[in-house]
Amino acid sequence: MPIKIPDKLPAFQTLVNEGVRLMTETVAVRQDIRPMQIGLLNLMPNKIKTELQFARLLGATPLQVELSLIRIGNHTSKNTAEEHLLNFYLPWEAVRHRKFDGLIITGTPIEHIPYEDVTYWSEMQQIFDWTKTNVHSTVNVCWAGMAALYHFHGVPKHPLPEKAFGVYRQKILKPASPYLSGFSDEFAIPVSRWAEIRVADVRACPELEILAYSEEKGVSVAQTKGTRRLYVLDHLEYDATSLGDEYTRDVSANVPIKLPHNYYPNDDPKQVPLNRWRPHAHLFMSNWINEIYQTTPFEIENVGE
Repeated sequence: MPIKIPDKLPAFQTLVNEGVRLMTETVAVRQDIRPMQIGLLNLMPNKIKTELQFARLLGATPLQVELSLIRIGNHTSKNTAEEHLLNFYLPWEAVRHRKFDGLIITGTPIEHIPYEDVTYWSEMQQIFDWTKTNVHSTVNVCWAGMAALYHFHGVPKHPLPEKAFGVYRQKILKPASPYLSGFSDEFAIPVSRWAEIRVADVRACPELEILAYSEEKGVSVAQTKGTRRLYVLDHLEYDATSLGDEYTRDVSANVPIKLPHNYYPNDDPKQVPLNRWRPHAHLFMSNWINEIYQTTPFEIENVGE
């Protein structure tokens, strides 16, 4: 089924060119079906690129999805035009009365900053608590995953002496998880962070379970038991070029950075990297949407009750 997004969103034409099925408002109202209401709380600096990445995955799922773009209310974006935010985004305060079947909270490159020093930490705490009553299922990505683990369970993040950066193999610990249905025993995923969540810290919390992890880079996917709250600490949504763009950016800014691990063919930055995680990215998102569809209330007003 198609994904419903604003016709003038920059991602619209790109998705059409890629063959992703999209739906206009006119077509949507003719269908006698309740679309899955999915929110994207986008914390990434380049919001347009992140919108495209997640819309691409959501648009490949078999159910109709209506995507709402949400932003932090008291934070000014330095990398996305204010006009774009005004046209396509709603501040969280404007949607806090709403119920959502699913919510994705993205990462943001601030994992080196203590949570309490983040300018919008108070609002993030309110949002995390709000998801317990207004969202049926939440996927917290990268920094948002670390922050949610800390907020709900007190799990610390540990700064790294050098950036965890590259494509790393992940081992599946819970093959029966509905979110990992159809996954191979191991899968590759892009990693890009200056902090880690350690396996021992998660295992010390009885409310948590690890779904997948890397022996080299720690926890990758975890879940709060008995809930639909997921923590995905790495980047299945990334494009083939995302790590390369970050590498070029950091080199230009004189940030100490190594060549991304297991990314460029023959470790040659002049060669075009291959996207080896795309099938698992689509599978994870389809599994998540399907699990929401199977369990969310028919009347969305009943979410959280």
